[in-house]
Amino acid sequence: MNKIWLVTGVSGGLGRSIAQAAANAGNTVYGTLRNTRQISDFENLVPGKTHAVLLDVNHQEDAERIVQDILQNHGDIHVLVNNAGYGLFGAIEEVTMDEARKQMETNFFAALNLCKLVIPNMRSRGNGNIVQISSIAGFRGTEGLGIYNASKFALEGFSQAMAKELAPHGIYVTLAEPGPFRTLWAGQSSIRSQKIMPEYAHTAGARIRAIHTYSGTQPGDPDKAAEVILRAISSENPPLHLPLGALAIEGFREKMKAIESDISNWEKLSRATEF
Repeated sequence: MNKIWLVTGVSGGLGRSIAQAAANAGNTVYGTLRNTRQISDFENLVPGKTHAVLLDVNHQEDAERIVQDILQNHGDIHVLVNNAGYGLFGAIEEVTMDEARKQMETNFFAALNLCKLVIPNMRSRGNGNIVQISSIAGFRGTEGLGIYNASKFALEGFSQAMAKELAPHGIYVTLAEPGPFRTLWAGQSSIRSQKIMPEYAHTAGARIRAIHTYSGTQPGDPDKAAEVILRAISSENPPLHLPLGALAIEGFREKMKAIESDISNWEKLSRATEF
């Protein structure tokens, strides 16, 4: 069956890989871009199957117009992939409130808005898939990435609740949670806080330097991740959580082990707080 996909942020990286994999599987894919110079390149990715639409996901009215245009042309949107986003590097004290709000606007509120726009169509039809491109950073906090962590934790939180709300309507929500993949995330898809404090040179600063040094040599292959995502959402019971890559899996297990340790160490006192 030819399904209609809407994928945000397809100029490169995982978004482009997902769009290409979906189109190669016979689906019609609408991909959002912010640069007019990238339109022809995307539309030639899988001619006749990949269609570019100009959109800054932070512009709510433009997003609504694009969703309505797709629904007018095709009647349905079967799969939404919220991939557009960026990384914000900086210690909590370094990041300004304006920088933090912009991060939340793109990584959280824009995804929330698009979900709200496509859900009525999916709900009335009785099926659909929403794929949220989260991160291991949405499960585990890391020095130098605190506000980025917050944006992905927020994405994870509302998506987990939304999954329970939408399950009776045949709509599946999947949180794709990659570790380090060879994309532009640590390069042109991230920014550094304007303020840099020497007090954090050996914590947040060291982590940020390591991420930039690592860029271009990450073990994750976005094309392979895209194929796994397609396979997961096409399965009989799509997962809510889909960690991608060995480092993501290890990160999840390490944090779950740490949480279990805290619970065990404080369980007796914690239980004593009840009436």
